[in-house]
Amino acid sequence: MKLHKDTVVIHEGYDDSKHHGSLAVPLYQTSTYSFDTALTGEKRFSGEESGNIYSRLGNPTVRVLEERITVLEKGEGSLAFGSGMAAVSSILVHLTKAGDHILCSRGIYGCTFGLLSIMEEKYGITHDLIRMMSEEEIEKAVKPETVCIYVETPINPTMELVDLHAVVAVAKRHGLRVVVDNTFTSPYLQNPLEIGADFVLHSATKYINGHGDVIAGLLVGNNKEEMERIRMSVQKDYGAIMSPFDAWLLIRGLKTLPVRMERHTFNAEKLIKYLKGKACVETIYYPFDEENPQYDIAKRQMSAGGGLISFTVKGGKAGAQRFMDSLSLIKIAVSLGDAETLIQHPATMTHSSVPEIERLQMGITDSLLRLSVGLEHADDLIADLEQAFAVLERDNVKA
Repeated sequence: MKLHKDTVVIHEGYDDSKHHGSLAVPLYQTSTYSFDTALTGEKRFSGEESGNIYSRLGNPTVRVLEERITVLEKGEGSLAFGSGMAAVSSILVHLTKAGDHILCSRGIYGCTFGLLSIMEEKYGITHDLIRMMSEEEIEKAVKPETVCIYVETPINPTMELVDLHAVVAVAKRHGLRVVVDNTFTSPYLQNPLEIGADFVLHSATKYINGHGDVIAGLLVGNNKEEMERIRMSVQKDYGAIMSPFDAWLLIRGLKTLPVRMERHTFNAEKLIKYLKGKACVETIYYPFDEENPQYDIAKRQMSAGGGLISFTVKGGKAGAQRFMDSLSLIKIAVSLGDAETLIQHPATMTHSSVPEIERLQMGITDSLLRLSVGLEHADDLIADLEQAFAVLERDNVKA
C-alpha cells in the first residue's frame, strides 16, 4: 500500500513487533554489538551477513530515520550525518577528485562556500557560481572537467529559485551528477529526486527536526548500492555519523513535519501580505508570491512556499540592525525551521565569511533580512513586526 507523506513520517521503517511492541522507536544508545559466534562476526565484516557491527557503521535507531527519509524524498537509500555540513562535504568528497570542477547555483550557504574554497585551495577542485536561469546559461558554464552540479533552491538567503528541470536536462546531456540542498523546503514541499536529481541533502537541524535541539544532516540518493558505498567509504572513514539520540529526536520531530509545514506556510503568507503594506520594506522575496518573477518555477517544483521570507529594509545595515534590535517576540538567531520565529542579518551572520564582491553578486546586501516564520499566532508576529517598524519609521523621519 502506497502511503501519503503524512503517514510515512509516522510509520515508515519501523515494525514494533520486532521491538517488544514499543510504540515509540527505541533509543539504541550503544557503541557496539555482540556476535553469537566468531563466524558471525567474520561474516558481518565481510558483508556476507547483514546485521549490526558498530554504531559508526549503523545503528537501529538511526536506520529507522534513514528509511523514513528515503521514502519521504522518494529515493533508494540515505545516510544520516552529524551535521548538514557533514552531508555536504561527504557527497562532494564522494563525487570529486583533484582537478575536477563543480558548477554551483549563484547563492549558497556561507559554510558551503567556505568548503568549496578549501577544496579549491588544497586540491585544485574549482567551482563556478552562476544564476542557472536557463539551460543555455548552464550549458555555457559546463567545462570538460565538470563532474557535478550543486544547487540550492530556494537559495539561502535570497529565496531565488533554480529551475531543477533545466539543471537536470543539461546534466543528463553531459553525464553530470546533480546534488540539491533541499533544506529550505523540506521533503514535504519539494522532491528533487522525482525531477531527476541524483542526490538530495538536508540540514536536518532545520525543518526535519523542527524544535531547535539537534544538529544533524541527511543525504538521500537515487541508487541504494551507491549510498551503501558512501556509507562504507566516506562516512565510515571520515566518521561524520549521527548519534542515536539525535536520530531519536529527529524521528520524533519528523512525525509533525506535515502539520508544521502547513502552519509555517500559513503564517508566512499572512506576513507577506502585512509586509507589502510597509513603507520601510523595499523588496520581498518569497517563492509563492504571485508578484515573484519566478512564481511559475515555484509552482512547477514546489507544492507550497514554506516558512522563509527574505526582505530588504530602508537604511542599509544600520536600519536592518536597528529593526532587529527593536523586535521582542521574534528572536535574533541564525537557524530556521524552529517553532520560534527567528530573524537574522545574512551579510554579517550566516554569509559573513563570503567576500563582499561574491556576497553582493549573490544578492546579499547590507539591507537584507531573513525571517524564519515560526508556529506562533500570526497576529502576535505582526504586532511585534509593527512595533519594530514604528521605530524604524521614526528613525527615517529624523534622518
